[in-house]
Amino acid sequence: MSNANVSAAASQPGWLDALRAHARSHAFAAWGLGLSALALLALLLQSLAQILAGEASAVLRFALIGGTAGFAATALGALPALVLRGIPQRVEDSMLGMAAGMMLAAAAFSLLIPGLAAGTEILGGKAAGAGAVVLGMGLGVLLMIGLDAFTPHEHDKTGPCGPGYEYFGPPPGPRPEGGGDGSSPPRGAMPPAAPSLGRPGERCYSRVWLFVFAIALHNLPEGMAIGVGFSHGDMGVGLPLVTAIALQDIPEGLAVALALRGAGLTPGRAVLVAGASGLMEPLGALLGVGLSSGMAVAYPIGLGLAAGAMIFVVSHEVIPETHRNGHQTPATIGLMAGFALMMALDTALG
Repeated sequence: MSNANVSAAASQPGWLDALRAHARSHAFAAWGLGLSALALLALLLQSLAQILAGEASAVLRFALIGGTAGFAATALGALPALVLRGIPQRVEDSMLGMAAGMMLAAAAFSLLIPGLAAGTEILGGKAAGAGAVVLGMGLGVLLMIGLDAFTPHEHDKTGPCGPGYEYFGPPPGPRPEGGGDGSSPPRGAMPPAAPSLGRPGERCYSRVWLFVFAIALHNLPEGMAIGVGFSHGDMGVGLPLVTAIALQDIPEGLAVALALRGAGLTPGRAVLVAGASGLMEPLGALLGVGLSSGMAVAYPIGLGLAAGAMIFVVSHEVIPETHRNGHQTPATIGLMAGFALMMALDTALG
């Protein structure tokens, strides 16, 4: 490294310094994330303790199976990336639009409506029941805002964000417009990361992990929704929810794997990492069960929290991604088709 680069590296703040500065400038999100993270950690430890002690109830097993189904669907969707380098951008946007529609319908029919019914029954009034669900939605949104603000990750349109993203390589170059076969580069495609300027002796990680962290943020609320859906043993809530999430995880797994290939990973590693990103769903399912298995009123609040987190992800991530390439109409048609499919599944399985 040249003297100029060493001087620039030495002048950069460390990751902990960057995190403290980020927390000071985002105090509201920092407090919200800290409190929610402590609560979620306690819930996760409670669920794991039940499993290790052999006291896992049927609902915990169902939730874990449902989360594993989401992980398996993500891995299955990633497999075609072993032979595919890309798909037409219109097709990809339509597929992701369909996934967004299924997530919105799952939030509405499998989370919010059962939450309103449960809240009304538990609290003895429609207004109080709706208030509990709205409170949960607000908590879910705050959780996702905090995670989005404090997890270093990569957005295709706005670039890297979160404290410490500088240690994951330089900003990606301009994306290519497409190949001669009419296909577009995979979503999130970027050139292989080059070494970045970190502090002397401090490791700089591949930029591709910023994209992986973004996908992990996406999968966590899906897993939490599965756990909350099964937390009271109601198969009419849990089964349609798992079906919808598993179906939409298939195109998502493919999109992630193709993006990782475009980022320079070998086909095998891209499929492996894309599949591993789905591990957040079994973890989220354990959190969801713990979240809603305490006081009775925690159930409608938990359903609202999972719905709020999922709707936030769809609005903040998925829909903008499908509309940025000029394919708004195919993406919207895909969203409507996904919404209708999930509505039919909920009616048939609920």
